[in-house]
Amino acid sequence: MSASNRASLIGKLQTALKKLYKPLPTQPTRPLLEHVLYASLLEDAPADLADEGMAKCEQEFFDWNEVRVTTVTELSQVLSNLPDPQKAARRLKSNLQAIFEEFYTFDLDHLKKENLGKAVNKFERMPGMTPFVLSYTVQHGLGGHAIPLDYSAMVIMLSTSIASQTEAMAGKVPGLERAIPKNKAIDFSGLLHQAAVALNTSTKDKTARQLLDSVSKGSSDQLDQWLASKKAAKKRVVKRKVNERAAAIEAEKLRLEAEKAAAERKAAAKAAPKLKQAAKKTAAVKETKKSVAETKPAKKSASAVAKTPASESTKKKTATKKSASSAATAKKKSEKKTASVKKATPKKKTSKKSQPAKKKAPSKKKVSAKKAPAKKSAPAKKKASAKKSAPAKKKTSAKKSSPVKKKTSAKKSTSTTKAKPKSSKKSSSRKLSKRKPR
Repeated sequence: MSASNRASLIGKLQTALKKLYKPLPTQPTRPLLEHVLYASLLEDAPADLADEGMAKCEQEFFDWNEVRVTTVTELSQVLSNLPDPQKAARRLKSNLQAIFEEFYTFDLDHLKKENLGKAVNKFERMPGMTPFVLSYTVQHGLGGHAIPLDYSAMVIMLSTSIASQTEAMAGKVPGLERAIPKNKAIDFSGLLHQAAVALNTSTKDKTARQLLDSVSKGSSDQLDQWLASKKAAKKRVVKRKVNERAAAIEAEKLRLEAEKAAAERKAAAKAAPKLKQAAKKTAAVKETKKSVAETKPAKKSASAVAKTPASESTKKKTATKKSASSAATAKKKSEKKTASVKKATPKKKTSKKSQPAKKKAPSKKKVSAKKAPAKKSAPAKKKASAKKSAPAKKKTSAKKSSPVKKKTSAKKSTSTTKAKPKSSKKSSSRKLSKRKPR
């Protein structure tokens, strides 16, 4: 835009501000430090709320050093009446910290005596110093010619086409100080600040929209378009941030997965020799088990072969023992029968009847006890018949002594039966131990 067109638009803006808004009361005389702090509270906020916030800070805190030391949250609670208390608290705290680090005092009135350029350079170095705060301190504290423009004032400059987008981003409108003289700069800046704050609080403010249309036709429509594009730009920014966060989360997940995979590989590489050793041990154990399982049947067969002769001999022993016991029991039964027959029959006939009974008994013994006990039982029968043929008195004594003799004979027969398996053992051993002819 040409300088002449810009100057004409600035003139139209000045006249419209005088018609629609009333000038603010003049500010009281303050030290240079308080001008800086008041400007940091006044940015994008009404003048009455900035005055109230300044008074609260002076009442709540002992001095400005205590304000510098306090946190942003405490300051924002004190400045809760402002439209954006957190931003105002950050600006106030950062300006106090920068001034203390630069001058080590809160008394800045000595800068009024110095050259204006040097003082401006010192303020420009401070990190929390904004263009609005700097121009306000120059205008009210140092007595220079500057018109403070905050974000809300730049919206008016953009919608009326006085400033371009790049100029608004820089926070300076070239030719503004030339178009408005120094003696009218304070009034112009006060009126412009009123209209800008009103438009910032509500975009549908009638007086603010009338001001825009009076400067250039269609400025209010241009403002709506700009606000819509701003909303769309905000949405795009939000989407971009969301996508960036999602991409960052995915990248972090991929990084963690890669780290886990690398750690697993390292662990597997470390555990590989141990696993190999364990596999070898298990294989060796399996092989030993197999070999033991294979050798067990052979051992069992050998033990069975070794046990067979002993088992056969034990079987023979048990058979002989059983046959001897059966022979003894049969003898006892036959003797009991003969005794019962003797008691029942008269004395003379006992010898005749007992003889066949005695003869029959050995036949039973021969069947049960095989041929060996039969030879010893025959003399016992002859003795019994001889005793029975004796007189009656002797028969009674013989009867009494007969059971004892029978018992002894039974014991002898059992002993003979027990002794026979020994001969069988010897015969078996002789058979097994036959020597080969030389």
